[in-house]
Amino acid sequence: MSSSRRGAGYAAAQAAADAARLVATVARETTGWDGAAGVAAQAAALAERLDALAEADAEAFAAALAALDARSRDLPMRMQHAADVPLEIARTAADAAEVARLAAERCDGVLRADAVGAAALASGAALAAAQLVRANLLVAPDDPRAAEAARAAEDAQYAAARALDAGS
Repeated sequence: MSSSRRGAGYAAAQAAADAARLVATVARETTGWDGAAGVAAQAAALAERLDALAEADAEAFAAALAALDARSRDLPMRMQHAADVPLEIARTAADAAEVARLAAERCDGVLRADAVGAAALASGAALAAAQLVRANLLVAPDDPRAAEAARAAEDAQYAAARALDAGS
C-alpha cells in the first residue's frame, strides 16, 4: 500500500486551499482597501497550511487503512490521528471562509463573486472534513472532537452566508 491515499480529507483540504488562494488574489487585486495586503497574506498562509494538511490527511488515511487491513495493535492510535487531521482541516477551512467573507464585504464589486465563491468552497470543505471526523470508527457521538468539527462547519456556513449578502 502506498504511503498516502488521497480521500475526502485530502480533497476537502485542497478545495479550502484553493478557496484561500482565490481570496488572496481578490485582496491583491482590490484597490482602495487598506487591509487588503494583510488579508492577502493571511489567505496565503491559510492556503499553505491547508496544502500541508492535505498531505497529512493522505498519510494518516493510508496509515489507518494499512493498520485496519493488518489488524494492527496500533489501529486505535492510527484512527485517532485519522480523526484529528480532518478536525484541523475543518477549523482551517472555517478560517478560510471567514477571510473570504471579509474579502467579499470589502473587495471591488467586480471581484465579489470570486470572494463569495471562495467562501462557499471553504464552507463545503469544512462540512466535508467535519463529516470525516464523525465517520471515524473510534469517534463516539459524544466525543468533543465531533462537536468541535460541527462548530467549525457551522461557522464556515455562517461566513459563507454573510459573504453571499455582501454588497446587497
